[in-house]
Order: sequence, then C-alpha cells, then structure tokens
Amino acid sequence: MNIIKYPLKDSWPALLERPKEDQSSMDALVQEVFENVRQKGDSAVLEYTRLYDKVALESLRLERPALQARADELDPELKEAIDTAYGNIEAFHLAQRTDRVSVETCPGVMCWQEKKPLEKVGIYIPGGSAPLFSTVLMLALPARIAGCPEIVLCSPPGADGTLHPAICYAALKCGVTTVCTAGGIQAVAALTLGTESIPAVHKIFGPGNQYVTQAKQWATRLGVAIDMPAGPSELLVVADATAQPEFIAADLLSQAEHGPDSQVLLLTDNETLPELVNQAIARQLPELPRREIASKALGNSRAILLRNREQLCDMVNAYAPEHLIIAHREEDYLLEGLRHAGSVFLGNYTPESAGDYASGTNHTLPTNGYARQYSGVNLDHFTKAITYQRISAEGIRGLGPAIETMAAAEGLEAHRNAVTLRLQYLENKGKGQ
Repeated sequence: MNIIKYPLKDSWPALLERPKEDQSSMDALVQEVFENVRQKGDSAVLEYTRLYDKVALESLRLERPALQARADELDPELKEAIDTAYGNIEAFHLAQRTDRVSVETCPGVMCWQEKKPLEKVGIYIPGGSAPLFSTVLMLALPARIAGCPEIVLCSPPGADGTLHPAICYAALKCGVTTVCTAGGIQAVAALTLGTESIPAVHKIFGPGNQYVTQAKQWATRLGVAIDMPAGPSELLVVADATAQPEFIAADLLSQAEHGPDSQVLLLTDNETLPELVNQAIARQLPELPRREIASKALGNSRAILLRNREQLCDMVNAYAPEHLIIAHREEDYLLEGLRHAGSVFLGNYTPESAGDYASGTNHTLPTNGYARQYSGVNLDHFTKAITYQRISAEGIRGLGPAIETMAAAEGLEAHRNAVTLRLQYLENKGKGQ
C-alpha cells in the first residue's frame, strides 16, 4: 500500500478519489437488454443467461421441491453458522419496528403516521466466484419482518444450472416467495418489467457489479425504486499505536478481496504504523485464495499519515466511507465529530467481517461517498409511511381561518372555498338552519 505522509489539505480530494468506471458506454447495452426483456420475457432472460453465464436453462424458477433438495445439500456446519447469523440479524431488525405515531396538533386536529410494508420487493444476490448467501439474510429477513407479502429473489446460476445450497437454504429460512436463476442486467430488467416467471416488483435491493448497478439506475427511470446507488466495496481504518497491525492488515485485505475495483484506506497519526501494516499485508496476502484480486485492489489503496485527531476526523468525513473501523485512542473524539459513514466498527476486536455476516447489523451499505445522503439498509427500507388526519367541528373552526388566509395568499380560491363552505355550514347549523 502506498504511504502518503502529511498531505496538504488541497491535495485531499485527489487522494480520496475512488476507482472510476466509464458507465456511459454501458447505457446502450442496458437499454438493449431491457427492451429485449420487455418484448420477449423469459426467452430473452434465458438467452442472456446462455450468453453471459454460459448456462443453458430450461426454466428460470426454482420451485420449492428443487429449492428444498438443494438446501438439503448444505454442509451442517455452514447451516449452523447461518442459523446463528439469522438469529442476530432478526433480533436487530425486530428491534427497529416502531409503533404508530399520533399527536393532536391543536384542539380537534388529530394527525398520525403508520408504516405499511412494500407489497412487492426484489432482491438481487450476486453469484459467480463468491455467491453472497449472507445477503439473502440481510435483505429477505428484514423484508419478511416488515411484512412484505411478495419477496422475489434473483441470482445467477452456477455452472450446474442451479444456485449454491446456502442461497437456497437462506431463501427458504427467510420466507422468500419466488426464487429465480437469473443474474446481471437481465435479472434487474425482469424484476423491473416482469416476465412469465419473474414477477415485476416495486423496489429492487442488493449489490452487484457495474452492470447490475447501471441496470438498477435504469430501473428507476421506469418507476421502480432501488435501495441506494451502489459501487465497489470500500473500507477506511483509523488507527494508532493502540491497534494491532496484523488485525488492520487482515481487515484491509477482507475488503480488498471483494474485487479489483474495491478500495481500502488507512488513516493514522502514528509514523510507524503504516509500514508495520504493509509488512503484515505482505505476510498475509500470499496465503489468500483471492490474492490476485486483493493485489489489484491494493493498487487503488493507500495509507495516509496525518498530523492530529482533527485531520483524522476531517478526512473521514471527506471520504464518507461505506465501512469505518476505529481502533484509536481518540475514539470518543472521532465519534463525536463523525458525520458520514455507512457502518462503524469500534475497537480491536470488531472486524468488519462481523457486520458482513453475523453481528446483526445490515451489510447493504452506501458506497462511493453516498454515506453523505443515504443510510444502510434497515427495516424502514421495506416500508412506506402513510400519514392520516381527522379534524372535528371544533378543529376546523379553530384551524380554518388560517387555512383560508394562506390559500387566498397563494391565489388558490378552491382550496380556500373547501374550508369556507364547512365553516358556513357549521355556523348555519349552530343557528338552527
């Protein structure tokens, strides 16, 4: 990892740039796939699956008997681990449920808010070299807790034409209603438009490569919501001499192995730590099965030596990381000043991978600086809030004149009249007319 010492503040934006992909060239492909799926439905999805996944499928749906048979192949130790993660994720997301909020804003005017589940949600689960069965737990389980009646899962098939047993087991455990072997742009198009086998949904969740990300953005143009803009995984570690270099190296590599376009950063005010971490990376990297991927990602990464805690805090907020680890003596100060981060991991014994899998928090998080505007996926992402109001005769008498005055000032006479007629009715009723 390249070490940058005491950079001037005007150089920070360049130091904190993420790896960039030219997405404009993908628009034509995304539009073409969406249009083919619109016109040809399942046959288009099957055609793209043969082209991109090199698998010839006869159908897209995995019906429950096939799903159960595949889940039964799951290694018992992995099943037990998934069950542990399930319990923690369920507990954390159950705790996020909120009651109806109700308030009488003024005499006779009652307002309240209730949350309703989204009716149809789609979850995209990446496959390929690292099928992310943990993401099934992170998305399908909150959807079920929220009460979503229809949960549609799409994931690209493996070489054998089916899904990893862990994906199947997690889908069954979380109450997914439809499971389909489809990935890439074509899966997002199918979830957006609907096909014979894949129902159209109202909101699409889940991570993916640059093509999936671009397809999700395209879906928003067609009236389908998405969880958040997404990009390559990233991690920022703030550490000092109180941290263990071996731990830091392991955490950095845990994100670097996601993909060659991932980015990891180390910020410190300790002069010796960057080199110690680099030495630890050099020891650990050769032992990783995905070392080539991690090595490429390290090319996008750097260790930055800063002068004090103020600069550390400022740079964290400037970067707005997806994942933030703090293993630093000034933890309290850094947390007090923190404004932008997707998920935070505190202390020497809190690896980022705990949040990825089993601590209970959700691992679907904003990347590419979107932590400035977006929160990570939580229970509210699977609901919508509806507001209600009931106004009594007393209430409209008290509030009506203010409404009339405001409507008249905006030149909206029909708005004003809707109140005036009611006030006149009540006045006449009081006179016995």
